[in-house]
Amino acid sequence: MAETQERLSPARRPRTAARVAAVQALFQIEQGADAPENVIRQFVTHRFGTPLSGETFEEGHIPEADIHLFTEITRRASATSSRRAALLSETLPASWPVNRLDPVLRAILVAAIAELDAPDAPPAGVVINEYLDVAHGFFSGDETKLVNGVLDGVAKRLRREGEGEGEGEGEGEGVVGAEDATAATADAVSTDETGAPDDANGEQA
Repeated sequence: MAETQERLSPARRPRTAARVAAVQALFQIEQGADAPENVIRQFVTHRFGTPLSGETFEEGHIPEADIHLFTEITRRASATSSRRAALLSETLPASWPVNRLDPVLRAILVAAIAELDAPDAPPAGVVINEYLDVAHGFFSGDETKLVNGVLDGVAKRLRREGEGEGEGEGEGEGVVGAEDATAATADAVSTDETGAPDDANGEQA
């Protein structure tokens, strides 16, 4: 959209670049059945720190990413967690189980939920808006609406579980209700995606 050009490039947004990289790493881990630590090592050794101008993720390079954040998200999201699996599956419409989602979309949701559920998580609204921007980099359809609705639902549930500790920050700018996620899901189901964004400039804060 018109605001896309106002977004900062990943090279000037190290934490944004880390989140994009984590989504790509989770996609690779799932699709290739690779060990998470091997994929993390591959990204850190071969994909980070390439002095691009910051405008693209061409040839798989991720310039100036926050390596610590990337590692934390990837490890946490790839660890087997029945709790996080339940958070996602119970927030999605019952007619569309997790395994029917597009694999890139699934990686975005898993990474975001892992970050929302972390003990030292940033404000939920910040996380939601960051992953909305990540989703805009990969998709141009209703998938971003699904991400918005699902993450908002998860954030509200976590806030309730936290007995008021969430400080009312779970709703990002323009976050929609979970009902909108149901409508969007039909268009977000599996479509053979690659692990690279359509628009590398469409990334966050």
